[in-house]
Amino acid sequence: MKVLRQALLGLVAVASIGTASAGEVEVLHWWTSGGEARAVGILKDLLEEEGHTWKDFAVAGGAGSSAMTVLKSRAVSGNPPTAAQIKGPAIQQWAELGLLGNLDKVAEEGNWDTLLPEVVADVMRYDGHYVAVPVNVHRVNWLWANPEVLADAGVEMPTTWEELFSAAEKIRAAGYIPLGHGGQPWQDATIFETVVLSVGGSDFYRQALVELDPEALQSDTMIESLKLFKRLRGLMDEGMPGRDWNMATSMVISGDAAMQLMGDWVKGEFSAAGLTAGEGYLCAPAPGTADSFTFNTDSFAMFRVNDEGAHEAQRDLARLILEPEFQIAFNKIKGSIPVRTDLDMGEFDQCAQQAMQDFKASIDQGTLVPSMAHGMALSSAAQGAIFDIVTSYFNASDMTAEQAAERLANVANSAL
Repeated sequence: MKVLRQALLGLVAVASIGTASAGEVEVLHWWTSGGEARAVGILKDLLEEEGHTWKDFAVAGGAGSSAMTVLKSRAVSGNPPTAAQIKGPAIQQWAELGLLGNLDKVAEEGNWDTLLPEVVADVMRYDGHYVAVPVNVHRVNWLWANPEVLADAGVEMPTTWEELFSAAEKIRAAGYIPLGHGGQPWQDATIFETVVLSVGGSDFYRQALVELDPEALQSDTMIESLKLFKRLRGLMDEGMPGRDWNMATSMVISGDAAMQLMGDWVKGEFSAAGLTAGEGYLCAPAPGTADSFTFNTDSFAMFRVNDEGAHEAQRDLARLILEPEFQIAFNKIKGSIPVRTDLDMGEFDQCAQQAMQDFKASIDQGTLVPSMAHGMALSSAAQGAIFDIVTSYFNASDMTAEQAAERLANVANSAL
């Protein structure tokens, strides 16, 4: 981000970005799978009903990393999109460069301070001002399963890791892959952070993966977490390298795999396949994490524009995102839950209803933690360094848990 900062500071004066035509919003996002594309289409339709034009700029791959690469390139050239899907600490980094628009007026009119949980609102602000609008809340620490596969193998949905490993033996004996997975660094890190949460609890998770405490990263608890994480590698198939997350979900849908550890965006794929929660697929908090909630919040930031039509379209887009109509319709398709906690969840499936209940409880109990794997906890540099270590350890036969823990601690020491 340092190179980007140097390039962009010279462009802030040019950040008038007046290239958008009246009422047009070019929206950069990475929602390209079947369920995601359906969900973002709702926002597009609502904005166009307001009389504006939505110019779609979708960039697939890498849980958003590819989109961020494109965004940096566009920003360096002085031509960023009008709106972009940005989240976590990256929001603060873009705002610090002076390129994001101020949404305080929309926030005041929409009463965002009351509607949004403070932990989410904090992420959307820079220097006390709203610069982004949250779309949803995803729970990352979920376990998903195909009930027909479990029944055929004669096992129940596991609630502990040992139950999962025991079930996996029977599942494999019945001819199925126990755990569907995509061998990409962010997917490996998703499972890793879930294991850390289950072994160490929310306080340890914060120390290790949010605060980057070197002692926590090299502790016995981390070593235990790494060993458990590595055991899970044995439950996956050898075809996983490079596989996208939705392809792993398709393995569960088709019955090739029994389970998947992934955030609740997978529900968009289940829904697109015509499956119903509790019948066509099962959900449960990942083993050992029922009392905690790892959150990932999608959000949109608006880049500064001079064109009044584009500015008005940005304000309407921000307003529409938090209105009940969009919050309910979008999140039912996307698989997430509304970021507003005041909405009736009666239209949502049982997994979403449980997620909202657990979300509220985790706020009250102090067990709500930001996802490291999904860009909610660390800078992109620190996150990338952890990804490298985690995925190398996961796939290497000659790296011990102790060595991996030492490397994680080195990342923390270099970041301090």
